[in-house]
Amino acid sequence: MNHLLTRLGIPAEIQAFFNVTADLSFSYGDQDERYVDGIHIVPSTQNLWVAGTQNATCLIITYSVMEAIAFITINRPRYPRLEQLAFVAIGNRLHVNQGEWIRQSFPGRKITLVFGKDLVGHITDIKLSAALKNIPIRIIYKDTEIHVYRNRRLHIFNQEQISLHAFQEAFGIRPRFRTGKPVQSLTFLDQLRHDTKR
Repeated sequence: MNHLLTRLGIPAEIQAFFNVTADLSFSYGDQDERYVDGIHIVPSTQNLWVAGTQNATCLIITYSVMEAIAFITINRPRYPRLEQLAFVAIGNRLHVNQGEWIRQSFPGRKITLVFGKDLVGHITDIKLSAALKNIPIRIIYKDTEIHVYRNRRLHIFNQEQISLHAFQEAFGIRPRFRTGKPVQSLTFLDQLRHDTKR
């Protein structure tokens, strides 16, 4: 077990599931994610980090391994059987080929997207869900508006209303993916750090 994660309240079974090491380093193949005393370095890479088995029924996609660990720690009662879960971390920046690999490697899974509760998180939800459904879209940020193009259709959203749900409704996309957003913080890792300071 890692003492830093134990201080954050992360149980031994979750640390074991994620193969946590003493140095809190997670390899994406060409780069590593690192977490040291509150300093979190997440790579920008076309590679992915994966945990769990290929035949898991639920897939949870995050931007980092630490966010995945925080998400499942906070939401553990909703997911009683860890062996039914697979996790994928995409790194700091979504690449189109990542969505393609996930779509081919995990077909027919229940998918939950876990990205921040900010504009970047909402846009990542939209881009990744489109990539997972093989739907070409283009997103342009213009003044305070977000212009989303699909084929020749355009929908304009303001920053307050942009979300995966709003995108799916506007373009009639089904089945829908779920998103996981923390209640009190920008990310689940932030929420976990905040909760342990109380």
